[in-house]
Amino acid sequence: MNHETAALLKGVFPKAVLFDLDGTLLDSAPDMLAAVNLMLAARGRAPMALAQLRPHVSRGGVAMIGAAFPEASDEQRKQWLPEFLDAYERELGRHSAPFDGIEAMLAQLEAAGRPWGIVTNKPEYLAKQTLPPLGWESRCAVLIGGDTLAVRKPDPLPLTVAAQRMGIAPGDCVYVGDDERDILAARAAGMASVVALWGYRLDADDPIAWRGDVMIEQPGDLCAAAAWPATR
Repeated sequence: MNHETAALLKGVFPKAVLFDLDGTLLDSAPDMLAAVNLMLAARGRAPMALAQLRPHVSRGGVAMIGAAFPEASDEQRKQWLPEFLDAYERELGRHSAPFDGIEAMLAQLEAAGRPWGIVTNKPEYLAKQTLPPLGWESRCAVLIGGDTLAVRKPDPLPLTVAAQRMGIAPGDCVYVGDDERDILAARAAGMASVVALWGYRLDADDPIAWRGDVMIEQPGDLCAAAAWPATR
C-alpha cells in the first residue's frame, strides 16, 4: 500500500460493526445487582454492593450467582440460574443505561451508513427486551443471543452468522467487546477487534494479553473513524 492509498483509507469507519451487549454497549450491572439482591433477600442475606458484582457481569449469570453465593457449588449455581434470570427479567431496564458516549458513537456509525448489530451470550429473549426502551430495536441490524445458535462465544459462529445476516463479509466487520472471549471469537471469525476497556473486568484480567487489534478507553473515542482498526 502506497502513502497515497493509506491516506485515502485513514479515517474510514468499518463496513459494519458488531458489539457485545453487557459491559460494552450497556451498563447493565445495576439491573443484575437488583436481581442478585432479590435472591439474597429471599435467603435472609444482606445485599451485595455494585462494586462487588460489576467485575463478574460479562461472565454470565452463573458467575454472578457465584459472586453472591461463593459457598455454593457449581451445580447449585446452575440450579439457581432460572431464578436469577426470572428476577433479572423483572428488573431489566429499570436501572441500566448505555455507557456515556455510546449513543454518540452509534449515531456516527449510522451517519456514515454503517450497519451495527449485537452478538451477546445473554439469552436472546432477554437481549431483545433491552432494545425497545433504548430505541434500538429499529436501529440494530442483527441480534444474536447466547442461545440463538447451538454454540456461543468464544466460538466464532455467532459472529459469522451475524455478519452473514447483515450481508457483510466477516473480514469487513469489527467486533467490540469487554471480555477475552469476545476477542477470541473475533479472531477466530476473521474479524478485527476492539477491546472495550470501559467494561467489566476482574482485577486479574490482562486485556493486553487478549491481543485485540486496538484497545479503547471510552466509547466516545470511537466517534473518530481513525480510532477503528483496519479491516481487510
